[in-house]
Amino acid sequence: MNRIAAQSEQAAQALAVVESLQRRFVQGLEQLGGPPFVSTEWGRDEGRHGGGRRYGIADSEWFGRASVNVSQVHYDDEPDRKLGSASAISTIVHPVHPHAPSVHIHVSWTEMKSGAGYWRIMADLNPSLPNPEHKEGFMAALKRAAPDEFDAAVEQGDRYFFIPALSRHRGVVHFYLENFNSGDPDADRALAQGVGEAAIDGYLELLEEAVRDASIPSPDELAAQLAYHTLYFFQVLTLDRGTTTGLLVHNQNDVGILGSLPAQVDKNLLASWGSRMEAPQDLLLDQLRGALPHEGVCAVDEAVKLKLAEAVRAHYRAHPAALELQASGNRTPPTINSGEPDGT
Repeated sequence: MNRIAAQSEQAAQALAVVESLQRRFVQGLEQLGGPPFVSTEWGRDEGRHGGGRRYGIADSEWFGRASVNVSQVHYDDEPDRKLGSASAISTIVHPVHPHAPSVHIHVSWTEMKSGAGYWRIMADLNPSLPNPEHKEGFMAALKRAAPDEFDAAVEQGDRYFFIPALSRHRGVVHFYLENFNSGDPDADRALAQGVGEAAIDGYLELLEEAVRDASIPSPDELAAQLAYHTLYFFQVLTLDRGTTTGLLVHNQNDVGILGSLPAQVDKNLLASWGSRMEAPQDLLLDQLRGALPHEGVCAVDEAVKLKLAEAVRAHYRAHPAALELQASGNRTPPTINSGEPDGT
């Protein structure tokens, strides 16, 4: 597929950053063993407005679901658009073994036609079972990469990943710089790459340790993993702004945008949370549950993802004001308000 790249020099530099992070992560994950990741390419408007490539694997020896997605969309040929381009890596790994934590990493540069732009830098560790050493090691790696920004990033991350309906967070480490622009483009780009590399390398280190020391999981540990994966599903589809925006702007990469979803969830557990949700998000949960094929434990395959994407779009078409109920680390990015994608 012939994907046309954005014309901006800053967009080109950002794409080089996120593509280098993608190579680093895929190579590190493949070194753990098992089959190679599968490459899938997609185009925005058949490549006229960019697109992306994701590397993924599911149901392997080590990974229930893993997706490492890079995209760049742009509107260089549409002068009336406010958004110039968005270049991003969005990646999630859900290991098979419950002692191995999941991780989510997102790094993106969004540039407006005016030349203004910002970075969105996110890394969060998501264990099914508590492991203080993993938490401390991952936090230390991020703090070394961004010592001056670390406290603010953790504060924003703790806000973003809080789930009001359940009075708890998703994950145990939350690093999030939202709308980040210090005024020094070179320093900001280096920070984005440094945090991305630290998150990738820190996670690979603890994942290798978890895989090496893995024992046969107990039924209780597997149940805890299923419950946590269900929580992850719930947070992504009812609160995550990046996911929702990507789905609302276009339907050309639904499977990639929902690559963060775990392989299985508990539909009955989801139902138990409905009464805790603020209207009209309780209706969204009903629609999401309706996209799942049956009661009990459900596989989240590609066919289900397409139904979930349509459920999200239908809900926000009917209830556009409900977008204000979604998570924010600091303030709503301008691309949300203008209906443009933010790089996911």
